[in-house]
Amino acid sequence: QAAGYSGNARLVGQILKQLPSDSSIPWFRVINAQGKISFPESSEHYLSQKNALMAEGHPALIGKSHLSKKLWP
Repeated sequence: QAAGYSGNARLVGQILKQLPSDSSIPWFRVINAQGKISFPESSEHYLSQKNALMAEGHPALIGKSHLSKKLWP
């Protein structure tokens, strides 16, 4: 929604999957509609996203009730 693609989560996901590893786009800020990380908790991607969110001072699991307060500009 914050990126201007409300209702196109799959499209955004496909675009983010194709980013080069050295991209400066903050892909880790993308969370699902439940306010959670979509990767399986035991995966390397989950830990990478969680660590990146924590490094910015954001909780890894925001929760749906807080999504409207956490949309990045």
